[in-house]
Amino acid sequence: MPLIIVALGILALLFLIMGLKLNTFISLLVVSFGVALALGMPFDKVVSSIEAGIGGTLGHIALIFGLGAMLGKLIADSGGAQRIAMTLVNKFGEKNIQWAVVIASFIIGIALFFEVGLVLLIPIVFAISRELKISILFLGIPMVAALSVTHGFLPPHPGPTAIAGEYGANIGEVLLYGFIVAVPTVLIAGPLFTKFAKKIVPASFAKNGNIASLGTQKTFNLEETPGFGISVFTAMLPIIIMSVATIIDLLQETIGFADNGVLAFIRLIGNASTAMIISLLVAVYTMGIKRNIPVKTVMDSCSTAISQIGMMLLIIGGGGAFKQVLINGGVGDYVADLFKETALSPIILAWLIAAIL
Repeated sequence: MPLIIVALGILALLFLIMGLKLNTFISLLVVSFGVALALGMPFDKVVSSIEAGIGGTLGHIALIFGLGAMLGKLIADSGGAQRIAMTLVNKFGEKNIQWAVVIASFIIGIALFFEVGLVLLIPIVFAISRELKISILFLGIPMVAALSVTHGFLPPHPGPTAIAGEYGANIGEVLLYGFIVAVPTVLIAGPLFTKFAKKIVPASFAKNGNIASLGTQKTFNLEETPGFGISVFTAMLPIIIMSVATIIDLLQETIGFADNGVLAFIRLIGNASTAMIISLLVAVYTMGIKRNIPVKTVMDSCSTAISQIGMMLLIIGGGGAFKQVLINGGVGDYVADLFKETALSPIILAWLIAAIL
């Protein structure tokens, strides 16, 4: 019965969004209330579960996503993204530009959370696509594939790090095996899949698309944009900060030297939120003040970035509410009990349960 309720809830969600054209966030809340009541949750627990789901989800990503959006907006509005794009075009050429995007996305994805890397790379992909007049999907699919794979397979990202902790696995070995699996996965899901998808759905590759959710993208004369080096440095600064902190943490675990105040401070600086705040302040200077752009203009770009992702954050929070209802309503435990005696491979079983939920 719980699985039937979840299935009906998902169908209702699709009907509200696609059929009635109801706002996605409102639809998620309505379905969350309905599924909670159908699962028999006590009336006094329904609202608290929904609030906990929204808070728990946004508590992790709101700050990172918001700061990442502002950082990406500053790089785009200053012309830094266009400078990076055109330099890559000139360096790799049109024939190899897809591979340049794959390599850059993979490197960025190692240290940056998926949502932050996405916000940073989307303007660059659109700039390259616009300049070369090639399909956005031709570059976008490999970019997303690289970011997704690194986020799912490689520490210090939350998922693989948490799993390593649960199983008592060595982080270094998880990273090594992650690379072994990640590299071919990116190649298959990125450039190779793009060629296959283009034959199956060619019309999709003819669409222009837009990045309205990140605000209007400006165009510049290349001479008016920041230098390539400072643009790359500004975009990569969160990666540099978090990478250094991660390497030091790994060295501490490997060598076993005692913890101290310096290491605690490094971990504070290397935290994703802290790294993004520092990087944003640096971007305000390198992409704005240093180029004699008024602070008010720079802040206007930041405000625009936040206003454009406000609904996206609410939708993510609504998804967290629905997730929490499923957990508190006992759906997760029910699925676990359902498959407890199965002889199915635990790897396949774990994937099926995750896919269903």
